[in-house]
Amino acid sequence: MGAVLDVVALRSMVAVADCGGFHRAAAALCLTQSADSQHLRKLERVLDRKLVVREGRQAKFTPAGELLLAEARRILDAHDEALRRLGAEERRTLVFGSTEHAADRLLPEMATRMRAAFPVHEVRFRLDRTARLAESVDRGSIDIALLIGRSVGGRSRDAGQLRLDWYAAADWTPPGPDEPLPMVVFDEPCIMRRLAVDAVTGIGRQPDLVCEAADLAGVLAAARSGLGVTLLPSAKPRLEGLVVRDDLPQLEPAPLRVRARPGLAGDLADVAAQTVRDVVEAHS
Repeated sequence: MGAVLDVVALRSMVAVADCGGFHRAAAALCLTQSADSQHLRKLERVLDRKLVVREGRQAKFTPAGELLLAEARRILDAHDEALRRLGAEERRTLVFGSTEHAADRLLPEMATRMRAAFPVHEVRFRLDRTARLAESVDRGSIDIALLIGRSVGGRSRDAGQLRLDWYAAADWTPPGPDEPLPMVVFDEPCIMRRLAVDAVTGIGRQPDLVCEAADLAGVLAAARSGLGVTLLPSAKPRLEGLVVRDDLPQLEPAPLRVRARPGLAGDLADVAAQTVRDVVEAHS
């Protein structure tokens, strides 16, 4: 027999892509980070090529990895659909999407509590921007999404609040009050970026967007290097290599909401919203 792609390993690979790194993927799959890494190495041995490179807690796929990732999604879709048609699927799948801001340090506990709250479901996680998550949940490709912003009612539920703080490197020195404020922000579309810019312009200062990053890892790296200040959700433990800046305007906590796809039972959204509230309160 020739080379064989293991379905479990492929599922780990997709989780690394959807969750943005090995640490989060392991939490989402209830695996150790070592086991998750071993699954990727197994695929690399089968194909005899490098599929992923680590960048801190983030994972970047090589061109070969991107090709396999696309194939992995198709293989898993066919595999799971076959089990459904044959009546062999043991548990229903519940896909839970979250913004990267909210999930950064909450995901391990959120994964544990979500699985406890939905024992008859296989809970999977996907991280993305609020705008894209909202589109995905409305299309039905995600069952429940944790979003930042208001709009509670109908298919949305209140899910608590995230405290927001300004962070910068410990040795970062802000410019004078009449000079533009160097800021590290996410690229558009991003609610956190708009909140940060509005807060700075609201006190009469000009924002200087010295760095725009596509993901949280990039924002943290730029802020830690001293490029500027950044606005992020506050949670325990504190962010390594950064300190809270109390000399900038304090923002109101960001509202969180859980939005359910069309046709999803309302009690599932209620349970998900309460679970999120419990996790957020535990980290406040």
